[in-house]
Formats: sequence, C-alpha cells, structure tokens
Amino acid sequence: MTKARAKIGFSDELDDLSGIGFADAVGADLKEQTEAARGAAAQTGFIREGHQQKPLRRRRTGRNAQLNIKAKPETIEAYCRIADEHGWGLGETLEYAVELLDKQKR
Repeated sequence: MTKARAKIGFSDELDDLSGIGFADAVGADLKEQTEAARGAAAQTGFIREGHQQKPLRRRRTGRNAQLNIKAKPETIEAYCRIADEHGWGLGETLEYAVELLDKQKR
C-alpha cells in the first residue's frame, strides 16, 4: 500500500486559512453588538418577561456523594421552595427531611 492518494484539487486552497481572520472579526464585533443591545434594552426599559434568575446554592459543605432521583415538577418546586425559605442547600434540606422522617418513624 504505497500508492499516493489521488489529488482532487482542494488541498492548495485549504492549506493557508490565515487570511480569513475569523477570531478577530467575530470576537470584537460580537462583544460590541452585545453591549450595544444591552444598553439599548436598558434605555427603553425592556425586561425579559418570565425570566427569573434562580438563586445560586453553591457552598462547600463536605457532601460529595450524588443522588439522582425522578420527581414530579411540583415536588421539586416545593422542595426548592422549602430550602430557599430556610436558607438551606438542597443536600442540607434532604438531611433535615430524612432526620424528621426517622424521628416520626420511632
């Protein structure tokens, strides 16, 4: 298998793509357009309806095991609401729930 591959005529054009300058043209222009759009939206009082930023629940707790479960959307909303109302993380909320259920069972 020492045959050379057949040339189909594209390799010369694709060898040097340095003149295109994708990164320079897109990066700076996109940032400018994004900032201009945000400024115009702020001036006109535009607010995205229905978009609420969820609170971040990131903190170091020492919990490093993962639990994946399926639940109804209503149950997940209630669980997160309870955690938010008490200022607990999701893992901490689970621990309190398990402790409470364990006490009830005894």
